[in-house]
Amino acid sequence: MGPGARLALLALLALGGDPAAVTGREDTFSALTSVARALAPERRLLGTLRRYLRGEEARLRDLTRFYDKVLSLHEDLKIPVVNPLLAFTLIKRLQSDWRNVVHSLEATENIRALKDGYEKVEQDLPDFEDLEGAARALMRLQDVYMLNVKGLARGVFQRVTGSSITDLYSPRQLFSLTADDCFQVGKVAYDTGDYYHAIPWLEEAVSLFRRAYGEWKTEDEASLEDALDYLAFACFQVGNVSCALSLSREFLVYSPDNKRMARNVLKYERLLAENGHQTAAETAIQRPNVPHLQTRDTYEGLCQTLGSQPTHYQIPSLYCSYETNSSPYLLLQPARKEVVHLRPLIALYHDFVSDEEAQKIRELAEPWLQRSVVASGEKQLQVEYRISKSAWLKDTVDPMLVTLDHRIAALTGLDIQPPYAEYLQVVNYGIGGHYEPHFDHATSPSSPLYRMKSGNRVATFMIYLSSVEAGGATAFIYGNFSVPVVKNAALFWWNLHRSGEGDGDTLHAGCPVLVGDKWVANKWIHEYGQEFRRPCSTNPKD
Repeated sequence: MGPGARLALLALLALGGDPAAVTGREDTFSALTSVARALAPERRLLGTLRRYLRGEEARLRDLTRFYDKVLSLHEDLKIPVVNPLLAFTLIKRLQSDWRNVVHSLEATENIRALKDGYEKVEQDLPDFEDLEGAARALMRLQDVYMLNVKGLARGVFQRVTGSSITDLYSPRQLFSLTADDCFQVGKVAYDTGDYYHAIPWLEEAVSLFRRAYGEWKTEDEASLEDALDYLAFACFQVGNVSCALSLSREFLVYSPDNKRMARNVLKYERLLAENGHQTAAETAIQRPNVPHLQTRDTYEGLCQTLGSQPTHYQIPSLYCSYETNSSPYLLLQPARKEVVHLRPLIALYHDFVSDEEAQKIRELAEPWLQRSVVASGEKQLQVEYRISKSAWLKDTVDPMLVTLDHRIAALTGLDIQPPYAEYLQVVNYGIGGHYEPHFDHATSPSSPLYRMKSGNRVATFMIYLSSVEAGGATAFIYGNFSVPVVKNAALFWWNLHRSGEGDGDTLHAGCPVLVGDKWVANKWIHEYGQEFRRPCSTNPKD
């Protein structure tokens, strides 16, 4: 969203417009608050299903009564059919009663009510793109935190490296995935040709389906045969012909009349006969690297530490202090400052906002959240490497935001009134929500940031509005450290040198949220208006 569109949105917000009128249907997976809202239609569906079950239970009780009545007549051999009353009721049952039972409208009415209840909430339900996004989120967490798929399926968040197992998060209650759940994740990867992720998830699906073979679950879309089919072809695609053959033969045990699978078995047998030594893939399956992130290993390594900023015990030049910045505004309540890095200078201000202020900001932003975008030339795009929703809040929306601006200005010494700073951006991350390494300042002259006619983003002031159970750290790639989510704290750094050139060392990322609901608020401050507050320098290191 460019500044022009933002200003239009914020003007509508200031006038008290309807958020639903601003945007059409939004996705669900890209913000945890949207995922939480999906609980409401499911509760309505539960009520519909409960009414259906009660209706069916009453119908089945009546059918049981009819069954017991007829069965008792057949079991009582002493009662002769020559009794005209019995003869009449036998003929009536066969001519009328059984037809009424079989063609009873009660079952049809019950299922119709169930379908009607579903159709009433259908427009509020996540769509297939949400399922894909949620599945890709699990794969992202699997990659970045090196999670074991079998562990994830059991509800355990463990990093497995060789023989070493590290618990990254211990949930109070384990929640395991079903065979069909694992199949759906694997199928999302399979459909995009991503066999690196598809194979372990499909293997787990096959394993779980095998254990429960013969059981029927109404809600499942897939079966053991489906999982074997997809996994066999995935193995073949990566060159593991012997695995593909074994799985295909197993498939035929359950579905012997499947001609396509029978042809595949013949093909795999022929390939193995021609290349007997090639029973498995010659090379390891390479993990996809989209969008070809050069700093991926460093970024993920920092994320895996779950927050690794050095302490002043390790680096004596780092320090903590009470900060007033010579401002009368902070004399009675100075900020608790922790310098976490020197070049670039990055400071963490603890308890910068209160719990009540953080909650208020979240509540003000929630109705206006839309999928976060990134600048691509002059365009704004939704991308896979940034999964969140964001909203822009003007300070006139609530007096508390004016107070917040005064506090930021006093602490930084900068002019943060528009157009010298942007409105407060509030962000809620989604399932596995993240923002891969990026700069906050514009790196291209065609960036939409320059439309504000106030120069580049000279500084970032980021406030953590919530806590998370695990993950979600802010990783500074070239600084080689990460800052964990600290509720109510604020992180500040300069994006530009005093010369106006971008500071390459501020390349940073929002690590995927492993468990929790991450909210942040960003105040981006621009160059113009700061000429006498942060004077220029010809020294490129300043």
